[in-house]
Amino acid sequence: MKIDSIGFVGTGAITEAMVRGLLTEPAYASEIHVSPRSAHIAATLAEEFAAVRIAKDNQDVVERSDMVFLAIRPQVAEEVVRALSFRDGQMVVSLVAATERQALSEWIGADVHLVQAIPLPFVAGRQGVTAIYPPDTAVAALFDTLGTAVQCQSRKQYDLLAAASAMMSTYFGIMEQVAVWLERSGLEKAKGQAYIAPLFASLAQKANSPGNEPFSALSREFATKGGLNEQVLSDFEKKGGVAALTAALDGVLARIEGKN
Repeated sequence: MKIDSIGFVGTGAITEAMVRGLLTEPAYASEIHVSPRSAHIAATLAEEFAAVRIAKDNQDVVERSDMVFLAIRPQVAEEVVRALSFRDGQMVVSLVAATERQALSEWIGADVHLVQAIPLPFVAGRQGVTAIYPPDTAVAALFDTLGTAVQCQSRKQYDLLAAASAMMSTYFGIMEQVAVWLERSGLEKAKGQAYIAPLFASLAQKANSPGNEPFSALSREFATKGGLNEQVLSDFEKKGGVAALTAALDGVLARIEGKN
């Protein structure tokens, strides 16, 4: 499947990642229209890809596109979206974080086909997993091209995956803490990073291997009885690591659901 014209209102990091993924050969779109606001990103993409067109303004993006992505920060979303005129039946995909569907529909003010999605930076290399809601064949096909689409059957499912996606910084933060500990203990930092990065990459590859082995089973597999991995896991649990992580995820979910 290939879409004739895709547009992005907002030209930030996620837009850049999606455009790069969509135009990797074989390209998924004939034309991609981007907002002129982030001039450097827009110019870079237009110079690199012949299919990229820099629009006059956000309304121009909407008018020229079959599928429009709203890739804007939640702080300015209402102001930006209310200023636009959409066509009834137009496909609109909102990438705006922590924003209720009802609010988006009200701001759009037209009978559009609205889908919400949470793309991650890895879509640039067509290796991203993206939650979408509600299920939609066309949008899922697009994100399957960029990696893997997970179609959520309810808003609750979508919000939970949005909360889980907030783990990315913590993942790298744990890697950094291990590297800092190694350096403090006498190992040069570059050598520590050279070891930790492929170690974590191998663990992620193992978790994502065919068979869908439960994470709990993998944890037991790598925690030899009386071994070092078991010791670290036990200390992490006993000293509040699991409780802190659970509390952080609960807090993120409450924020997404507008409860705090």
